[in-house]
Amino acid sequence: MAQQPLKDRIAIVTGASRGAGRGIAIELGAAGATVIVTARSTRAQPATGYGQLLALSGRPAVPGCIEETAEEVTRSGGRGIAIQCDHTQDEQVAALFAQVMRDHGRLDLLVNNAWGGHESFDGVFDAPFWKHPLAHWDSMMDHGVRNHLVASRHAATLMVAQRHGLIATTTFWDRNRYMRGNLFYDLAKAAMTRLAFGMAQDLRPHGVASVAVSPGWMRTEYVLMGHQTDEAHWHERPALARTESTRYVGRAIAALAADPDVMARSGQVLRVGDLAREYNFTDIDGRQVPPFELDAADGT
Repeated sequence: MAQQPLKDRIAIVTGASRGAGRGIAIELGAAGATVIVTARSTRAQPATGYGQLLALSGRPAVPGCIEETAEEVTRSGGRGIAIQCDHTQDEQVAALFAQVMRDHGRLDLLVNNAWGGHESFDGVFDAPFWKHPLAHWDSMMDHGVRNHLVASRHAATLMVAQRHGLIATTTFWDRNRYMRGNLFYDLAKAAMTRLAFGMAQDLRPHGVASVAVSPGWMRTEYVLMGHQTDEAHWHERPALARTESTRYVGRAIAALAADPDVMARSGQVLRVGDLAREYNFTDIDGRQVPPFELDAADGT
């Protein structure tokens, strides 16, 4: 078996039934971690609230579930544990962290990835802010940024008592360029980046690190659906040439979690492409995908 620098570590990855969360959980498992996989979607009960997105894609239900991700974690070399949790429900989040402490007695890593932004997706990417629906605020701020804050409060209580731990928050950041045409998304991701920075200031005296991690353009299930392809055939779509797999960000977070000097990075926003060079890892296809950067037409 390959080297497992995270053997015996306990991690929670929120929003891990699909997308970045799934890729992160699998790579943490490959590094040897026990990964608690959380989200709303189970095999028996897919998450609701994605009606607009499903109508646009022609799919009957959202792809992925926590059981599938947990099984992939175990197959990759770790131990995957699926726990259903709606991160918009504070009592469910509290119960999740209480269960982790009862069952494992510690928490080494929290990956904040639960994101409700797709719930209000209406097919419009580029429009002035006054033409985007206010529903984006609820899905991206209340069901996105707030999810991260609530989970972090519980994790911080445990990690401060231990005097070690890492909170990693997934975001999007391109050197403070503006995501023109999508103010709500830009605002939510900026808030997540600032959340990671602010938490780092409070956590630093206790030996706990907080970072924001920014992947590039990922080939999530929704992106592949939008381009009418799959992971086996994405190379046939020239428009996807700049994309990276969801496992790439997973390798970045696994490298950070294994770094004994991660406290030196606390408070920073880190691009996955930069971390690939620094920690010398590649994406699953062997490429070292450079950091994603907005085109001049995309932002300023």
